[in-house]
Amino acid sequence: MSLFIDHVVITVNDLDKSIKFYTEVLGMELQEFISKPDNIKRKSLKFGNQKINLHENIKPFKPHAKNPTPGSMDICFVSDKSLGEWLNALNKLCVNIEEGPVLKTGANSPIESIYIRDPDNNLIEISNKIKQ
Repeated sequence: MSLFIDHVVITVNDLDKSIKFYTEVLGMELQEFISKPDNIKRKSLKFGNQKINLHENIKPFKPHAKNPTPGSMDICFVSDKSLGEWLNALNKLCVNIEEGPVLKTGANSPIESIYIRDPDNNLIEISNKIKQ
């Protein structure tokens, strides 16, 4: 099959808080772009070959999900950095670990994961592939 995810959209209550979390905690890169065809300046978070577009709850860009709601995202990021390194970094930043490390089933292999929440209470899973 020739499908892959290019980007996802997260609806947020506060752009600045979300940008700070995703750039400072998860290490993503803030990018701004002009949306075609409406010529509106937008913000996204780039990581690897993917990105997350940010929509503000009070004014989501069209088209959008039928019920765009902050806190409804549950997403898993696979990392090359060890979970031990993540735990150390998250503890230094006083980010609460909701669960983990725990064994889970990934899309292509078993994974080990930790769970945190972003400023809108979206569930963020950070995982490592388990070598078989």
